[in-house]
Amino acid sequence: MNITFIGGGNMANALIAGLTLQGCAPDAIRVVEITPEGRERLHGKYGVAVHENIDAPALDSNIVVLAVKPQQLRTVATQLHGKLTGKLVISIAAGVRAGDLARWLGGHGQLVRAMPNTPAMILSGISGLYALPDVTDEQKQQAEGVLSAVGTVMWLDHEPQMDAITAVSGSGPAYAFYFMEALEAAAREFGFPAGAARHLTVETFLGAAKLAAAGDEDLSVLRSRVTSKGGTTERALLSMEENKVKDSIVRAVKAAAERSRELGDELGKAGQP
Repeated sequence: MNITFIGGGNMANALIAGLTLQGCAPDAIRVVEITPEGRERLHGKYGVAVHENIDAPALDSNIVVLAVKPQQLRTVATQLHGKLTGKLVISIAAGVRAGDLARWLGGHGQLVRAMPNTPAMILSGISGLYALPDVTDEQKQQAEGVLSAVGTVMWLDHEPQMDAITAVSGSGPAYAFYFMEALEAAAREFGFPAGAARHLTVETFLGAAKLAAAGDEDLSVLRSRVTSKGGTTERALLSMEENKVKDSIVRAVKAAAERSRELGDELGKAGQP
C-alpha cells in the first residue's frame, strides 16, 4: 500500500517507524510537513518522500493518514476537497467525530477514525478503530495494518465508544504515570535515592503488566495472589479501600470520557451555520 501522512509529528513518526520495520518500503510513504526542519528530519531518518504542500504528487497514494492537531483538521480537510476519490482516509486526530470530518471533506465516506495512545512511540500502543459504513473490508484490513504497526488494535461497532477508548487507553498512560509518581515518592520517603526509587517503580509496573499480559486471568485474581491475610499488601489495600481510591479512579475515567464527548461537540460545530 502507498500511504500519505498529512502532518509529520510524533504519532506520524511512530507509525512510519513501525511500518518501515514491518517491511513497508520508504518510497511507498509520503509525508506533508510544513516545517523545513521536520521534512529534513523525516527524509533523513526514514528515507521517505517529503512535501511542503498538499498537492497531486503528495497525494499519489491509496491511503491518507490525517496526523494533524484536531484544531487544524478542518483547515486541512478543506484543502483535500475533491482529491480523495477512492482513497481510504485514516484520522488520528483526537476528538473529531468521523461524521464531522466526512462533512468537512465534502461527504467523503471512506473514513476510519483511530485513537492510538502514546506507547505507540515504542511500538507498544493500543488503538481503537471505528469505520464509517462506506469503508470496504479491504480498507478495514489496510487501516488495521497501518495502526498495528505500532501495537494492537480494537475495532469498535459504535462511534460513541471512542470516548471511552479515549478515556481508558488514550489517557490511561497518564494515570499509570500518576500512580508511578506516587510510588516513587513513597520510595524516596523511605530514603532511596531518586534513581533507585525510579528503578524500583518502573520495574515493578513493567513486571506486573507483563504478568497480567502473560495470561487471561482476572486482574482481581492476580491481586489476591499478592495479598496474604494479615500481611503488608493487605494493609496497603485496606488503606486504599478506606480512601476509596478505586472509586476515585473510576470517576476520573468517566470524567475524561465526558470531556471527550464535550470536545467532539465543540470541534464538530466548526463550519456549521
